[in-house]
Amino acid sequence: MSQKPQQANTSDVIKVRYEKLDALREAGRDPFVITTSDRDTLTETIKNNFEEYENKDVCVAGRLLSKRGKGKVSFMDLHDRSGKIQIFAKFDDLGEEEYGFLKKWDIGDIVEVKGFVFKTQMGEISVHAKEVKLLSKSLKPLPEKYHGLTNTDLRYRQRYVDLIMNPEVKDTFVKRSKIISSIRRYLDSQGFMEVETPMLVANAGGASARPFETHFNALDEDLKLRISLELYLKRLIVGGLEKVYEIGRVFRNEGVDTRHNPEFTLMELYQAYTDYNGMMDLTENLYRHVAQEVLGTTKITYNGVEMDLGKPFERITMLDAVKKYSGVDFNEIHSDEEAKAIAKEKGVEFEDRHKKGDILNLFFEEFAEEHMIQPTFVMDHPIEISPLTKKKPDNPDYVERFEFFMNGWEMANAYSELNDPIDQRERFKAQEEQLAQGDEEANTTDEDFLNALEIGMPPTGGIGFGIDRMTMLLTDSAAIRDVLLFPTMKPLD
Repeated sequence: MSQKPQQANTSDVIKVRYEKLDALREAGRDPFVITTSDRDTLTETIKNNFEEYENKDVCVAGRLLSKRGKGKVSFMDLHDRSGKIQIFAKFDDLGEEEYGFLKKWDIGDIVEVKGFVFKTQMGEISVHAKEVKLLSKSLKPLPEKYHGLTNTDLRYRQRYVDLIMNPEVKDTFVKRSKIISSIRRYLDSQGFMEVETPMLVANAGGASARPFETHFNALDEDLKLRISLELYLKRLIVGGLEKVYEIGRVFRNEGVDTRHNPEFTLMELYQAYTDYNGMMDLTENLYRHVAQEVLGTTKITYNGVEMDLGKPFERITMLDAVKKYSGVDFNEIHSDEEAKAIAKEKGVEFEDRHKKGDILNLFFEEFAEEHMIQPTFVMDHPIEISPLTKKKPDNPDYVERFEFFMNGWEMANAYSELNDPIDQRERFKAQEEQLAQGDEEANTTDEDFLNALEIGMPPTGGIGFGIDRMTMLLTDSAAIRDVLLFPTMKPLD
């Protein structure tokens, strides 16, 4: 017998469904003892190839999402992963007992139907049922058909119901899967090798972020969850693999908003014997390839704004972008004090520890970032915010770095990678000083990484792509939670 929920805590609808399950078990038809199905065809395959399947016997299986009809004729909509198809069932074909059980099916039940394919008088492709089987009983009702699951918080918490009730949600995640597959195909075709690196690390470096911390009992040692993929991938460049990439989760102990989730999917790649210019070319080609393959076009629309990936991407320095949108020329500012003075004048908030380069970046974020709508590379960042990047030979206050922007969002971050171990040690030292001054996102010295650089790393270009933001743009999704199957949520209790 089934375990019934307490009457005081359950609705009449759920109570009736539990009673139906009890009746099935008493009749020797317990659906939960069934271990498999004879399904041999997906619904969309039938509908897309009707001439081939007409009058052919098929076995379909999926979730029942609608029922209609009366008396000795029933119509039902069966949904599987590919789509839906109408089921036509008659008392005369199934017999009194089987038809009686079918009439007691509920919306949400998972069923199997064997029969032949035909087209109704209304022209709808359907399966005429000859045999039916209940594979799994739905004991809780789905949301009402015409209003669906609309509560945003509940949609994220119960993604399984969201996927059942909202076909456009399933389409988003199908596209997400295709986007990641397309990225892999493109990089593999360019000679890159996919690798995996540690998630639990002693030193969480490679980005400016506060890590999550944990404890490894077996070694009685504190560890961190990685915030980046960079430092291990560059070790592999030292090892001679030359072209490597990884797509994986990283973890940053930060706030949650429409573009940030504490765990997210990052793709980083590193290529020996190239620089940030090579990374710009790769980014243009990769984005065009993915959009064309997944969407069938290089023109995308996000929130009503069209962005054209087919045109050459704009390239502008951070200095020029700040001058263009704020009117301040940082080439004319020669000290930290002057930078702080102009920041006060323009109402840009900063911290005492900030230097001229930090303030330039704050100006970019305040005045320029929102204007980077069309695909744009913002190049040549100040050294203060780029601890792992090669200096520009003609201007050592700046580095060979770019951020790729679309829709006013940072979509990727790329460097000509720093391969001078002496310079890198000094950069780590500066980061340690910032950490001591209260910057919880500063890097700490990674001695093993420095040892790898001392072995020798060739000139290298590297880049990190945010897969979630890329998916948001390509699926016109308003928030990062819309492209994460299971976003981080605050517990209800």
